[in-house]
Amino acid sequence: MGAACLIPFALAGCITINAPEEPIVIELNVNIRQEVIYRLAEDAGNTIEENADIF
Repeated sequence: MGAACLIPFALAGCITINAPEEPIVIELNVNIRQEVIYRLAEDAGNTIEENADIF
């Protein structure tokens, strides 16, 4: 029974994990322009509706 418990460890081998030499770079090129324009247009529309007498 003891030998049966050691077989998985003998088959597992040696696993080594090394840190990379260079830093990991994650580039997130997210385009938020559309959302900003939409919010500005909505805000401008609300301002015009609230102050219709000055336009």
